[in-house]
Amino acid sequence: MVARILVVEDDKRMADLIRRELADNDYDVTPAYDGQEGLKLAQARNFDLILTDVMLPKLSGLDLCKILKNEDESIPIIMLTALGTTDNKVGGFDAGADDYMVKPFELRELLARIKAQLKHSGLIKKSEKLQIADLELNLLTKTAKRNNIEIKLSPREFNLLSYMMQHPDRVLSKQEISEKVWDTHFDTGTNFIDVYISYLRRKVDKNFELKLIHTRPGMGFILTDKDD
Repeated sequence: MVARILVVEDDKRMADLIRRELADNDYDVTPAYDGQEGLKLAQARNFDLILTDVMLPKLSGLDLCKILKNEDESIPIIMLTALGTTDNKVGGFDAGADDYMVKPFELRELLARIKAQLKHSGLIKKSEKLQIADLELNLLTKTAKRNNIEIKLSPREFNLLSYMMQHPDRVLSKQEISEKVWDTHFDTGTNFIDVYISYLRRKVDKNFELKLIHTRPGMGFILTDKDD
């Protein structure tokens, strides 16, 4: 089955370049040239993945992402932008983006990111539940609870916690988290992984005596219910 991809990009030259490259690799591509057009198409058709620029006329890529993720959390969204600071990336991930590529980028890297997102979205076992101590994660409903108290997580926080819960009692390096959760190479010049670990700690551990998320200085992070 051919994967259907929506490309929301107001630079028509860039949009056409991406469209032709994806079409050459057997993807079914639909372009949109502003945020409102992208939203209308995304809501009217069943796409397997969405590529969107951040700076768009009529409706920003961030707002587009928030709306679509609120309607369907499972749709993979990759943001394309010239804004590459840590704050920009965190803003994109907080909006619900599954990946974030900074312009200029290599088209073959974009193809690899798309393939990874499509594979990830297709491999999720919808009925699977994860549990560590009194922390529960439901991959079907995208919900988290601790001691039966619901924890509100952003899509990026959910994916990070899910990966950590799938690999309990093991130290996860920043490079591994970057590649497996963010589907990108770790950039030592940014600290967005530390930022998201901090977000999770406040939500998962702050109000509970047993702390589950721990730092191993110089090595990475570990999720465990064993004594630190």
